Amino acid sequence: MEECNIIKSNDQTKYEMVNGRAYRIGYSTGSCATAASKAAVLMLLGEKKVDKIQIRIPSGDLITLPIQDVEITKAYAKCAVVKDGGDDPDVTSGLKIFAKASSIYEMGEERVVISTGEGIGIVTLAGLKVGIGQPAINPIPRNMIVSEVSQILPKDRRIHLELSIPNGEEIAKKTYNPKLGVVGGLSILGTTGLVRPMSEEAWKDSLALELNIMRAKGLKSAVFTFGNIGEGFSKNALFIDKEYIITISNFVGFMLDKAVEKGFESIVLVGHLGKIVKVAAGNFHTHSRVSDARMETLGVYASIEGASRGIVEEIMSCKTTDAAASIIEENGLTRVYERIAETAANKCKEYTYNKISCGVVLFNEMDSLLSMTKVAEEIVTNIRRSYG
Repeated sequence: MEECNIIKSNDQTKYEMVNGRAYRIGYSTGSCATAASKAAVLMLLGEKKVDKIQIRIPSGDLITLPIQDVEITKAYAKCAVVKDGGDDPDVTSGLKIFAKASSIYEMGEERVVISTGEGIGIVTLAGLKVGIGQPAINPIPRNMIVSEVSQILPKDRRIHLELSIPNGEEIAKKTYNPKLGVVGGLSILGTTGLVRPMSEEAWKDSLALELNIMRAKGLKSAVFTFGNIGEGFSKNALFIDKEYIITISNFVGFMLDKAVEKGFESIVLVGHLGKIVKVAAGNFHTHSRVSDARMETLGVYASIEGASRGIVEEIMSCKTTDAAASIIEENGLTRVYERIAETAANKCKEYTYNKISCGVVLFNEMDSLLSMTKVAEEIVTNIRRSYG
């Protein structure tokens, strides 16, 4: 689990302490689009170049961002802000977020009209914060743009803003957008205006959106996997359609909570022994920094199955669950896998206060099935029937 606090340096650059290390905080695409929009409107109104612009972001902070690629004509003003994700491994860092401002001479209720051009995606699936067919500009950054521009816009003026991100369509292929049904480019995002380094919260938000989309499709069952290997096993060994599969990383408890919140009826947790054994021990965040009693748990289950003290000690001295599994199998203790799968499934069901039916599928490093609970078999069978 992250241990974080925000600090400032003398030049007002923000840093966040994550597990004892300082990471520089960046700015969201929403903040960049807002700054570019406000600067473009100022230049359109004053026909004078702007080098930097100050905006207030949802976190309450005032930030000043530099303006680049200025173009001013009688008809429009255009400029860009370079996305700076700080020390977060953000594929959008370094991209230019452009805003082009032009006057609207017809009467209308909207004083600030926003459209999108190159590199900004269109929403194609229900379940997101933006309607199907609309540009992927989330409500908070849209409101930021309208608010900042309205503050400098004379009451008798209307403005059209066109946002664009060159190369955004290509970069979007490396993000969650294809999974979320956003096609043709990136999204303009940001709830606080900041990009917090190594943020679990942003990751969790994306996963929650995936669940939204699944429910919007009418799905009531989901298959949770910890990573790409589990996803591949679910597709290739269990023959589950990809629309039912969501990769949850270490966030078992969070995703179970969200599944309850969104009205799912059944969940299958598919994972390697090293992850499932943690859940069987009652750990619902499976990162090794948060929880790691794998060998102790395996040792207890092996003892229940009749393992000698020597075998238990040998298991508990292992560095990996794969090594422990070899000892378990050499000594005919494979009933351990069934116990672990059943216990993990029961723990998940109890975690949801029995609101969701939970099954577990356990596999090894050779992609061989070790155990599947009866409930998991029933859910998987129903999923297969539902898509033919």
